[in-house]
Formats: sequence, structure tokens, C-alpha cells
Amino acid sequence: MTFEHFALNVIDINGVVNWYCTHLGLTIANQQRESPYMTFLADSTDRVVIEFYKREDELAEDFSNRHPLTFHIAFVSENAEEDKQRLLNAGASYFEEILKEDGSHLVMLRDPWGMPLQLCQRALKF
Repeated sequence: MTFEHFALNVIDINGVVNWYCTHLGLTIANQQRESPYMTFLADSTDRVVIEFYKREDELAEDFSNRHPLTFHIAFVSENAEEDKQRLLNAGASYFEEILKEDGSHLVMLRDPWGMPLQLCQRALKF
């Protein structure tokens, strides 16, 4: 088996898709123009990693009230401090950061809708 994608029901489909494409460099790989607006986003390797959609008949989780260790989306960062500042300026909010003994720098933010977003500048990449 090969992992294909992770899917989330969101309240503001257009806002979320635009923000992730504009500020995290994701691109739209496939998009449905009618409800539920299933949108598959690919990373810089052109691999689909996440699907956002808006289903009115199902609950969209309010992650702003949940601890980020319950769930978060993580991205590789070559410069976590620089990316943290850039994303804060784009509407993200700060949660915490950890400087690990191995030299890794992990930053936990929330996107403008409260979804936990982690920046991973790892000393030992995997």
C-alpha cells in the first residue's frame, strides 16, 4: 500500500486552499468546482498530500479548541524562524516551539482557521 492523501472537512474551503497554496507552496492537483469542492493539494515534489473539502452535512472540526498534539499538519522547513515570521505575518498564530538537543527546530503554529501547523527544521532529515 502507498499513502495517497489525508482529508479534512473545512468551513472556508476557498480561504484554506488559497492560504495553503499562497503561503506553503502547495498546488492544486485536482479540484471539484461544485459542492463539496473536493480539492487535492500537492507539495513541491508534485505528490498529493492533503484534500480539503466542505461538506455541509458533516461537522467541520474546530481545531482551535484542541491541543496541536491531537492533530497537526507538518511541513519541512529549511529555516523555521524565517518561515515562522512569514506565516505569522500571513495570519497564522503562534503556539510553541522546541529547539531539540540534536539541533532540530520545531515550530507549532495555527493557520488562520485554527488548524495546527508544524514547521520542521530537522538536523537529521528523514
